[in-house]
Amino acid sequence: MIRDILRMGDPRLLRVSRPVDRFNTVELDALVSDLIETMEAANGAGLAAPQIGVDLRVVVFGGLPPSRYPDAPAIPFTVLVNPVLEAIGHEMEDGWEGCLSVPGLRGVVPRHQRLHYRGFDHKGVPIDRVVQGFHARVVQHECDHLDGVLYPMRVRDFSRFGYTDVLFPGMADSDD
Repeated sequence: MIRDILRMGDPRLLRVSRPVDRFNTVELDALVSDLIETMEAANGAGLAAPQIGVDLRVVVFGGLPPSRYPDAPAIPFTVLVNPVLEAIGHEMEDGWEGCLSVPGLRGVVPRHQRLHYRGFDHKGVPIDRVVQGFHARVVQHECDHLDGVLYPMRVRDFSRFGYTDVLFPGMADSDD
């Protein structure tokens, strides 16, 4: 089922999510299905459970590059539950980000360039990956939602934050 995506200003987006304590359940399967359908309908690169009002540490991301990020490399489709992220090194990389919970805006956000993440899929199968670049950015962005952090909170230079139609006039309105 396609769910409503909460928008910045909704206090539910600022809460810290609870860990999932039971895998391979009908309820968790339904949540993951809703996240996938909602992400795909909104043409997102990822979606976190808090964005649809569910306080659980669950994110989905990847698949074909969405038109919102046409130059981005493909990321393997992933369901990630109870993620743990560890930066590899100190190298940071600035990059433009948008968010389905912050529609119509984009900003440059510094993120760790390389990342080790682990967790589980919704069936309880372990996931353990080392990634970099756009993949690392997407994981960090989605997992921030689990801690009540929206990307504008990470913007350092507000001269590089604004409305998508002003910053990127050629981008279709439906792409952000």
